[in-house]
Order: sequence, then structure tokens, then C-alpha cells
Amino acid sequence: MKLTFLGTCAGTEPMPGRRHTSFVVEDKGTVYWFDAGESCSYTAHLANIDLLSTRAIFISHTHMDHIGGLPNLLWTLRKLSHRADDPSRRLSGKKIELFMPNLEVWSGILQLLGGTEENFSIDFALEARTYGDGLIFEQEAFSVAARHNRHLGEPAAGQPWQSFSLRLQGAQSGLVFSGDIAAIEELDPLREDGDIVLVETGHHQVETICKHLAKGPKIPARVVFVHHGRAILNDPEGELLKARAIMGDRVLFAADTMVLEF
Repeated sequence: MKLTFLGTCAGTEPMPGRRHTSFVVEDKGTVYWFDAGESCSYTAHLANIDLLSTRAIFISHTHMDHIGGLPNLLWTLRKLSHRADDPSRRLSGKKIELFMPNLEVWSGILQLLGGTEENFSIDFALEARTYGDGLIFEQEAFSVAARHNRHLGEPAAGQPWQSFSLRLQGAQSGLVFSGDIAAIEELDPLREDGDIVLVETGHHQVETICKHLAKGPKIPARVVFVHHGRAILNDPEGELLKARAIMGDRVLFAADTMVLEF
């Protein structure tokens, strides 16, 4: 599988060379999106990612730095499908599943898209659904499981969780994406020994994250920091030294358009 980072910045003001959080995973010719920060479809298209091979989109929570590019992504999918010279490449008759904790936000996105060309009429299916803890998607050897976190606090009694961390499992390896979390310990139920772990640093210090992940018994094969906050944005070299003093060269700081094979 191949992962391409499309945006690696936390919810800051615009930053040179970085967009808000988003990445895609390509597996056996199929594209899966995880969060959809600003301009994600623009970055993916120019990186030669085949947007018309999109199968599913997973949104960890509905803050703007994680969904700001979603309407444009869907608009771009429609545009590319209509313009495809080869009819077999078009999305006609196909289905794209969208997993989002809050469907009220999805309703607003649909209203926004309804103001575009031809009221965003499409000849493919967009199937949006909420999700909770456990397995939420499975196709052949690729699956996605979710675990709630407290980034948006605990819901009122009887209400669903609104923020999740995700585990991607392929035939050979697993990857855990933190989304935004209240505490690094929230990832423990999803992690297995030898996973790649993508951890946000917009709300946490690299030392805190690395000290916890290094304790074991579930030691990551690689720790990749994403959703960068002020500390990394202001001093990436210094922060990387701090992280590698604890976990060595298994630590990476993600950059926009960086590619990771796993």
C-alpha cells in the first residue's frame, strides 16, 4: 500500500508549503481518503493520484481543518468523471462511501454543492453514514476500524461520539491514525506491535508522545507525526532531535506530498 500526505498542518492560519490534514491510501488500484483538509483534491490530482479510483472517504471529526476540502473534493470527482475520455474511467453507476461522525455537517455540504453547476447532479452514488467503535469498512484485504476519542469531549447521554481515531489494516501491515486526540493513551486500544502510527502534534508535545509509545509492549515500527502544531512549525529540526532522542530513526515528520510505503 502507498500513503501520500496531502496536508500536514494543524488548524492554523495558512502556512507556506503546508495544507490542512489529509492523506490518501492507494491499495490494489483503489483510493481511500482520510480527512479532507483544504485543497486536498488539488494536491492529489497534481501528484498523479487517480481520483476516479476513489472508493471511500473517512472523516475523523468535522473540524474545518479536517473537512475544509471535502466539498471541493466531491466537486472535482464530478468534474473529472464528466471529462474522462474513456467511458470506463467514469464514475457512472459506481458508489463512493463517506464515513462522517456528524451527518448534519454532511447536510450542509450537500446544500453548498447544490449551488454549483446543474445543482451538483451526479450519476454515481454518494452514500454517507455515521460510524462508531469497531470495524466500519472492509474490502478484500483492506479494512478500517474506529475507536472514539475525547478530542471533542464526551457526548451527552444517549448521543454518539463525534471524534475518532482509525486503524487501517492491509494484508501485510497495520497503520493507526490518531485524528485529533485528548491523550496519547487513547490510541492504545487500536495499536498492535509493529504498526505504523500517525500521531497529531497540534495538541501534544513530541516528547510526551514518544515516551508513551516507547514504553511497550506494543512498539511501533514507525512513528510519523502529522497535523503539526506550533512547536514543529516553528522549529522542525529541534523537535525532530527531541523525538529521535527517545525513539531513534523510526520517527518521521510528515510533509505535504511525502509518500510512505507500508
